[in-house]
Amino acid sequence: MARAGLTTDRVVAAAADLADEAGFENVTVSALARHFGVKDASLYSHIRNLQDLRTRLALFAGGELVDRIAVAVAGRAGKDALVAFAGAYRAYALQHPGRYAATQIRIDQSLVADSPALHRTAEITYGMLRAYGLDEPDLTDAVRLLRSTFHGYCALEADGGFGAPRDVQKSWDRAVDALHVALEHWPREENNDVTYDPPSTS
Repeated sequence: MARAGLTTDRVVAAAADLADEAGFENVTVSALARHFGVKDASLYSHIRNLQDLRTRLALFAGGELVDRIAVAVAGRAGKDALVAFAGAYRAYALQHPGRYAATQIRIDQSLVADSPALHRTAEITYGMLRAYGLDEPDLTDAVRLLRSTFHGYCALEADGGFGAPRDVQKSWDRAVDALHVALEHWPREENNDVTYDPPSTS
């Protein structure tokens, strides 16, 4: 491809495709330069360095993921919303393994604060959980439970970590059922007048 027409958005989109094809760990400036048929230096007018590239990729993928979740949960509440949220999360993780891996990296908190996608993720997640009657600090604890369950399951599934003959989809459905029961019967904790301002990634 010719150098003309390169933009930051095109570079990040290409990085997302490369992540899915070759693995997030193989997303490098040199690999992208080869993809575009340019020298590494040509990309540095669009990205500062590898860390900047991977951060932009993480925010890009996070936006895609929350868009899918938002569509899935629209008009739903309670268990219906939880099932839709979980299904959209898992589908994205399995269909876009490299992009999904990017969403799991640590991002500078100043960038998190300025990210519309991460704010939207928090709004959707906390809104869904408030429908279960949860307030802080239980909200943050519940977010951490969902995130660790979804991520752990998807990571194990992607790596072929489930060897038993039990259907993986059925186990997933039962896990989401169990989360619903846990949320409905959440052991409440007094907030002790502590003010919480949860980050986008709890």
